[in-house]
Amino acid sequence: MTVTDTGAVLHDCRDAWSRTLVELAQEDPRIVAVVNDSVGSSKLVEFQERFPERTINVGIAEQDMVGVGAGLANGGKIPFVSAAGCFLTARAMEQIKVDAAYSQYNVKLIGQSPGVAYGELGATHHSIEDLAWLRTIPGITVVVPADPAETRQVVRWAARHEGPVYIRIARMGVPDVYPADYEFVPGKAVTLRDGNDLTIAATGTTVSRALAAADVLTTNGVAARVLSIPTIKPLDTEAIAAATRETRGIVTVEEALTSGLGGAVAEAVVQARPVPVRFIGIHDEFAVTGSAEWLLDHYGVNAQGIVDAAFDVLNARP
Repeated sequence: MTVTDTGAVLHDCRDAWSRTLVELAQEDPRIVAVVNDSVGSSKLVEFQERFPERTINVGIAEQDMVGVGAGLANGGKIPFVSAAGCFLTARAMEQIKVDAAYSQYNVKLIGQSPGVAYGELGATHHSIEDLAWLRTIPGITVVVPADPAETRQVVRWAARHEGPVYIRIARMGVPDVYPADYEFVPGKAVTLRDGNDLTIAATGTTVSRALAAADVLTTNGVAARVLSIPTIKPLDTEAIAAATRETRGIVTVEEALTSGLGGAVAEAVVQARPVPVRFIGIHDEFAVTGSAEWLLDHYGVNAQGIVDAAFDVLNARP
């Protein structure tokens, strides 16, 4: 937990993920963790200490890691395969496609520190392509929790769900964004703020930034609807269709290439009712090197960038 200069409390969602996995393992002996020499970065030290016989460390061998996870699932276990998102998805894409999705094995893929969380390590460690890649693979659910409460619920849901799942677990500190009574429902967007001028559709770490942008827009007389979209696949196309009918356009926001959530929303828009859409994220380039916060500001993934895109939507010709 971190407290900012403004008094905001920021949480590392990896803490929520790791505590929840320990709780699940206490409840269900089928729960196992498979890692690629990433016990520390996956925050699975306590899990390994409590359940050493259920912690499988394959070393730096991501393709083997997913294959081992698939084999464990085929043997009746519920494997949570955890690694940095950049290596899990890029190095093991064929195994994710074939061993997990095509085979429909009950593998839970945990992409740690996604987006630009490893900012200073450069493009090789950025995981900005994962949402665009994985949403094109049939048979896999793609989820991006926005805060610790949602992270806990998503991990518990994944353990119950039969089938392959990819979950992004944020390293970057985020505030709580959901009310106390929030319940995660796969495939459903959440309206965190209502408005009929335009819609801001955000996912993961960018949800709090969308809410901050909505506050700025309110002071400028603009009522922005804020949709939190935890499930990239399947997408809540009904919520997107409603936004095209009830607001003048949509701004999508993600800590990723804009062909992830943005591409998915654009596909839904053209099938519903075409309206102006603007994309906040990283546009068709390898992200440069810098701290995570600096990178998000550099690419306009902040309140000001969202506000600018919102006014661009509102000023667009019909």
